[in-house]
Amino acid sequence: MNFITNIPIDLNKVLALAHHAKAGAIVLFSGEVRNHHEAQSVDFLEYEAHPEMANKAISEIIQEAKQQWPLHFVFAQHRIGKVAISESAVVVITSSSHRDEAYEANRYIIDRIKAEAPIWKKEYFSEGNGVWR
Repeated sequence: MNFITNIPIDLNKVLALAHHAKAGAIVLFSGEVRNHHEAQSVDFLEYEAHPEMANKAISEIIQEAKQQWPLHFVFAQHRIGKVAISESAVVVITSSSHRDEAYEANRYIIDRIKAEAPIWKKEYFSEGNGVWR
């Protein structure tokens, strides 16, 4: 599975994959590009990653989530390259028989991806400057 992509994430398409006869809950988290940061106008974001290391890290995070929660489906993907305002930069989908497990696992996965995967973003501001975060 390639967890890193340079093409727009089709949320409807990936959500359709999550349906499962045993699933009573599907949680989709989409981290979207907003038009502001700390009172500055943002034009777009640019993401860079070490793809092999990021894929490995996300795979391990998903495997650990599957060990902790009874999940029927898990999907995670992060964009690289230029991502426009209101586009999804990262998506995590979890499905389980009950909502608590789906929510908890989803939060666990996105928090760990943001903290551990070697993915960097640069915010481009309307004033013309950019900042790596």
